[in-house]
Amino acid sequence: MKLTLAPAPHIHSNFSTRRIMIDVLIALIPAGILAILMWGWYMLVLEIGSIVLAEFLEFFIMRVFLKKKNFHPNGSAAVTGLLLAFNVPAGIPWWMLVVGILVAVIVGKEVYGGIGNNPFNPALVGRLFMYISFPVAMTTWPKVAWLNFSRAAFNLQTTATPLNVLKLHGSTAALQKFHNLSLNSFLGIIPGSAGEMSVIALVGGFLYLWWRGIVSYEIPTAYIGTTFILSALFWMSNPSAYVDPVTAIMLGGVMLGALFMATDPTTSPVTAKGKWIFGIGCGIITVLIRYIGAYPEGVNFAILLMNALTPFINQITKPKVFGVVRKNG
Repeated sequence: MKLTLAPAPHIHSNFSTRRIMIDVLIALIPAGILAILMWGWYMLVLEIGSIVLAEFLEFFIMRVFLKKKNFHPNGSAAVTGLLLAFNVPAGIPWWMLVVGILVAVIVGKEVYGGIGNNPFNPALVGRLFMYISFPVAMTTWPKVAWLNFSRAAFNLQTTATPLNVLKLHGSTAALQKFHNLSLNSFLGIIPGSAGEMSVIALVGGFLYLWWRGIVSYEIPTAYIGTTFILSALFWMSNPSAYVDPVTAIMLGGVMLGALFMATDPTTSPVTAKGKWIFGIGCGIITVLIRYIGAYPEGVNFAILLMNALTPFINQITKPKVFGVVRKNG
């Protein structure tokens, strides 16, 4: 009989990594379809191209550079590629997205040893690199063009996002420029990053993952709840400068970040208490950057900063070993 030795914990599950990643891709389909309907064929090219390139790149690195002949794609690179496509403007030049995927897969993931070893969310690493390297393209937002498949998104008229207007001119100007802001954010018909626009599509995808037992509620609840509470405090202090808390959690990348980025099991805490701390920290940093910092959005920075603190959070929240007696004094 052949015995396989491995370090603890020895947890048995019917879910394989490939099955989990397929479920995540399924959960992202509603947001992906809506983005295509909003910005046309170019968005479809970006989504499919990102998935294919990320998978090919990981396969090439594992088989050719690392000489792992038994490696088989598990879908994690596809999730990274699609999430990165969701985190950029719909009119981004394709070659810039290629650069972002190269950084996300190689620097954000493979240099640490692949899935399960990377300390930071790879898609956010790629997005941050793009944000620093291509600031104009990463802050140029095409107007929504429903079912307009005759023109590419990069040829559409550009506009500001609600967060940009809110940052520069306050909530009064944002509400005047974008009517029914809360409802439109919920449905997904305002300018912004390709995959963050529709709250209903993102929540629907998350509920599917929760039903499948792949994700838990602690991080999203803590993240969204903290953002809501702190945004309410800012709003009550000055309603003309800040939007109401319901609108605040629907704008920008809060929902995409809280439901699909911060919940990455590799880069988030493993304990329930640690997940609450992680989510609260993400919410605090997001709101502080939005309302006090120089940038209109803070989700990317918040999650990456909390990723860096994940080992420490795991250390301070790990359960006590059974049978150990606390020393006197």
